[in-house]
Amino acid sequence: MTEFRLLETGFLDGFTNMAIDEAVMLGHKLEDAPTVRFYGWKPHAVSIGYFQGIGEEVDLPRAKELGADVVRRITGGGAVFHERELTYSFVCSEASKLVSKNIMESYEKICGAIVKGLDELGVEASFAPLNDIIVSGRKISGSAQTRRNGNVLQHGTLLLEVSVDKMFSLLKVPNEKMKGKIVQDVKQRVTSLEQETGREYSFLDVAEAMRKGFEKAFDAKVILGELSSEEKKLAKKIREKFASREWNFRR
Repeated sequence: MTEFRLLETGFLDGFTNMAIDEAVMLGHKLEDAPTVRFYGWKPHAVSIGYFQGIGEEVDLPRAKELGADVVRRITGGGAVFHERELTYSFVCSEASKLVSKNIMESYEKICGAIVKGLDELGVEASFAPLNDIIVSGRKISGSAQTRRNGNVLQHGTLLLEVSVDKMFSLLKVPNEKMKGKIVQDVKQRVTSLEQETGREYSFLDVAEAMRKGFEKAFDAKVILGELSSEEKKLAKKIREKFASREWNFRR
């Protein structure tokens, strides 16, 4: 049975979270165990996709007022508000053949671990291409992926609770006149674990369910580990990039 390394890094600022994900991907070697990581965000944050413009996506004065980090990801996709959620990341070598070279198939495989994790919590979920997970027809999780140096990094969110109004106090919309309608539409299309079950979950309970989900999806043993000293050094160095104005305002 394949062994995966589990990292539970707790609640960190947005710049550190993104730096750790990149450091794990860049430092990964074929002979290393694939890595699953679960983490949260403190303070709450907005991450924007690699190809987005920060000023077009985020109300920066409002973010400053609320004490929210704003950080550009190395993955594509849209702007995401991170608050009450479990975020996961998964790193493996393409040569390991754990996931397909086909992007759609690889999303389905990795997201399948989250689907199985939700099943552990008694929640019936399904994968919705390209990279979402839905419950009762509504989105509960979204993911993004990048590949560098022969390695795969996928990270994504699992909403424990969602405040759409707070989200849109930080995120800009293309047409301000339509904002009310857009907010109502998102409320209809997005859900959370607590909304679906009427229960409040601890981060650790959800993380444990997701760990089991990865074990089942990959027929693997997911064993708690820690960042290596090399990964810590690399993450510390990379964090400077993620915290820099040059990186975050580059587009």
